[in-house]
Amino acid sequence: MLSTLLSTFITTPFNVVVFEPLYNALIVLTAILPGNSFGLAVIVLTVGVRFLLMPLSHRAIVAQRKMRVIQPKLEHIRKEITDREQQAKQMIELYKEHGINPFSGFVPLLIQIPIIFALYWVFRVGVEVDASLLYSFVSVPNHINPIFLGFFDLTQKSILIATMVSITQFIQAHFAMPPLHKKEPGEATATEEFSRILQLQMKYVLPVFIGVVSLGFPSALALYWATGNVFSIAHELLLKRRLVAKLEEKE
Repeated sequence: MLSTLLSTFITTPFNVVVFEPLYNALIVLTAILPGNSFGLAVIVLTVGVRFLLMPLSHRAIVAQRKMRVIQPKLEHIRKEITDREQQAKQMIELYKEHGINPFSGFVPLLIQIPIIFALYWVFRVGVEVDASLLYSFVSVPNHINPIFLGFFDLTQKSILIATMVSITQFIQAHFAMPPLHKKEPGEATATEEFSRILQLQMKYVLPVFIGVVSLGFPSALALYWATGNVFSIAHELLLKRRLVAKLEEKE
């Protein structure tokens, strides 16, 4: 069944645009990195993909940081303006004033979904090289080492790497989301309470869910996800130092 699914997948136009470039990049990296390390190739490929997506993710993170700065003003609008239409109008004007697109955070996620799907197949067939998928200038490596750090077989599931995914996802969410402020009963509106519950789930439930899902796939995919999380954490910290102070000064 897996072979049938793979055959169907790689005959689509999506193969030419996403799967083949990623697959060939992984094989080239494996061939040139020390020890023909599949794990190092996964990490380098992940960082490369993240750098390519950085213009979009950078905008999303900047928008999130700006949202945190204007959060008091948003809460003021919600409390002072009861008319929903007028409230939404004031919020939109505030977003425009600060150059914020509240939906910009979804764009990198939507782009990553097909990339993650392609990477699943890349890592699934990466160790057993399929020469028919290689470009003419890419040679088949003499050897591919799937063992990472001496004992992780990246073709198999790994509880430890899946746990790393959960931990790094939690840390990334901690830096990306604004602080949670619990209000007294009756003080928060239904919308605010729903937003708070959703934020709690994103911060505490989503990391566990992603870790559990990672257990169902080869640990190479989990290593990709954990590496991507570490990259995002570093990006968040860098922006926190360079951007937030400037934004708060303007306020």
